[in-house]
Amino acid sequence: MTDYRWAPISHADLEQWAALANHLAKVDGTEEFTSVEDLAEELDSPHRDPERDTWAVWDGDRMVAEALVSVPTTLDYEGRARCYVSGGVHPDHRGRGLGSRLLALCEERGRELLTQRHPGREAYFGADGELEGSSARDLLTDHGYAVVRHFNHLRRDLGEVTDGTALPPVPEYDDVELLTPTLEHEGAVRVAHEQAFADHWGSGPVAPGPWHQRWVSRSARGELSTIAVARGGEHDGQVVAYVLVGQWVDREAYVNIVGTVAAFRGRGLAAACLSRTIGLAAASGGYDVIDLDVDSTSPTGATRLYERLGFRHLRQTAAMRRPVEVSP
Repeated sequence: MTDYRWAPISHADLEQWAALANHLAKVDGTEEFTSVEDLAEELDSPHRDPERDTWAVWDGDRMVAEALVSVPTTLDYEGRARCYVSGGVHPDHRGRGLGSRLLALCEERGRELLTQRHPGREAYFGADGELEGSSARDLLTDHGYAVVRHFNHLRRDLGEVTDGTALPPVPEYDDVELLTPTLEHEGAVRVAHEQAFADHWGSGPVAPGPWHQRWVSRSARGELSTIAVARGGEHDGQVVAYVLVGQWVDREAYVNIVGTVAAFRGRGLAAACLSRTIGLAAASGGYDVIDLDVDSTSPTGATRLYERLGFRHLRQTAAMRRPVEVSP
């Protein structure tokens, strides 16, 4: 590895970073494409120090590997601290130890951040295990990570909605109004998200700073998103369900997150919000498909809901973890 140059990722590297990330999305089959603008926001994420939390490996003037580490300031809902590691190596440079070295650097820095932010807490490293048989999954397995969850990537074609057929019906409720979210709803949706995901695997509260970044990010598509607001009674004015949408690929909408607070489950609100969003995406004329990822063992039976709304399975990825001890 002496022929490579190692350095933190900076804004001057964004074009190279995007080129590498998009090449990996294609050759590894994840289709997790990105842009210079999206990566700039990633680099500037709250609580990230690019000088210490990012790495790029260069072969001459070409970035051939990259990695990031992040530790949320909040614990998950089971009281555990989390450290997420991510990255990739160009196929032409695999098998040379770059991935192992990057993973070691991420874990070393992750332990520092975990100790600073969550001393003495039970903790784990988390990473994307990508597709079955991928080099990423093999690397993580070799370093003690294990698959702990599978996620299904689903897609719904919008063509049949655009031509007036198979448009999902949007029910009406006497005590709930479906709306397009605005800036004023940011805090209320964050509260609803915390309530809705309190019983979901791997979830935890999102601090206001990171939540705000998501809310105003370049990829956010508030005009396609839908929230359900209670009208009357003890929940008056409360956001009780939501569908938040983003976009990373031309003509592809992506459902970032769907949730319903526990007290309003069983009434079809998630389906109603998503049906409305599907209609908005189709009517806009700017999208051919709408995608989402869902926990394959979601406690709310979300996969069945999405299938009823016309979503079809494309691929399955895995979440992987490795326990880590945090100094008190």
